[in-house]
Amino acid sequence: MKNPIFDIENWREIGATLARNKTRTFLTAFGIFWGTAMLAMLWGGAHGMEGMLRRNFAGFTTNLGAVFPGQTSISFKGFNKGMQWTMTQNDVDAIRRITPNIEYSTTICQNYGTIQYGTQSKQAQIIGYEPDFSKILLPVIYSGRVLNESDESGSRKVALIGKNIAAELFGTEEPVGKFICAKGIYFLVAGVIGQTSEVNIGGRYDESVIIPSSTFRRAYNWGNQVNFFMYTADAGHAPSELKPYIIRAICANHPISPEDDKAMWFMDISEEFNMIDNLFLGVSLLALFVGAGSLMAGIIGIGNIMWIIVKERTQEIGIRRAIGAKPCDIIVQILSEGVVLTSIAGLAGVCFSTLVLALVDSQTTDHVLGSAGFILTFSQAAGIVAAFLVLGTAAGTLPAIKAMRIKPIEAMRDK
Repeated sequence: MKNPIFDIENWREIGATLARNKTRTFLTAFGIFWGTAMLAMLWGGAHGMEGMLRRNFAGFTTNLGAVFPGQTSISFKGFNKGMQWTMTQNDVDAIRRITPNIEYSTTICQNYGTIQYGTQSKQAQIIGYEPDFSKILLPVIYSGRVLNESDESGSRKVALIGKNIAAELFGTEEPVGKFICAKGIYFLVAGVIGQTSEVNIGGRYDESVIIPSSTFRRAYNWGNQVNFFMYTADAGHAPSELKPYIIRAICANHPISPEDDKAMWFMDISEEFNMIDNLFLGVSLLALFVGAGSLMAGIIGIGNIMWIIVKERTQEIGIRRAIGAKPCDIIVQILSEGVVLTSIAGLAGVCFSTLVLALVDSQTTDHVLGSAGFILTFSQAAGIVAAFLVLGTAAGTLPAIKAMRIKPIEAMRDK
């Protein structure tokens, strides 16, 4: 007897059997189709939603920390509580000297004033950064360059301007190489930058004028004062791990108690990113749970239709057994019907979900940030179809075993 897998007549018979049970076959196929489509869309959709949220933090390092001066809440060394203290460059030098595992760091000085070019003017924020700022809050460089060590050490009067300021002051004219007046002082425009992240610390690049920190303090008579200090920790270390060293460095220069947790405010962006990671882990698990529910509904449908097929073909199976069909031939024949149904409906569901995800991805793609990630990879698609095939085959195993055990004499008596 021919192997049912390679017997063309057997495959024709499978098609005829499924066709005879049109309603059941359609409902089962639709359940499989919808189960695979739901699982695939939920999987790809969860990845895309995570990508869209993470785009809000694009250009933002995940291990960023910052320390801001505050108001004391404990009396110390003869000074009453409630004292407002000012951070200085000496504090920053002490922090860098004793604190390990700082990767990049910068002081931040902020002011506000009128920015002028020719007859055009605009109110904007003026920010003093050190060169490492471009490695911490990664800017988009539209033209020119970013600040470097020579600008900082030489207190050069160079500036980076945000793309929105450049558009308002210069229009279509190239700003790089031109001079602007920022609060009464002229600076040479070295570059035009922008910001992709929706999050900002100190001000958005798009709406700011950025100059070297040393130039800022000298030009605007700030002396040693800085607004706050920003840093990133080395790989494998959290910014909060550096907190004790920073507190010790600052307390050595100011009458602040080391126990005063309100005298300075710390920010650790890595904690926010950990929360986002945990949030989307939960979303992914929920998507898989809902998709698995749809998958199981389709699998149960396969099992049901296999039981019905076995019941309807009891006599036929008995006759096959009587004329010499082996048990494995009966099992393969019954399972083949479930595999065909699962394969066709499953592949259709994956293809449908891939098209839907591709459409959504095309609508959410940003010309700067790129795709959000509403995609289903080949391995994911293959995994979903393989899972349906394995579970669909398992669902048809019991009906196939029942068919194998049918005795010819009992099958002939069945009505």
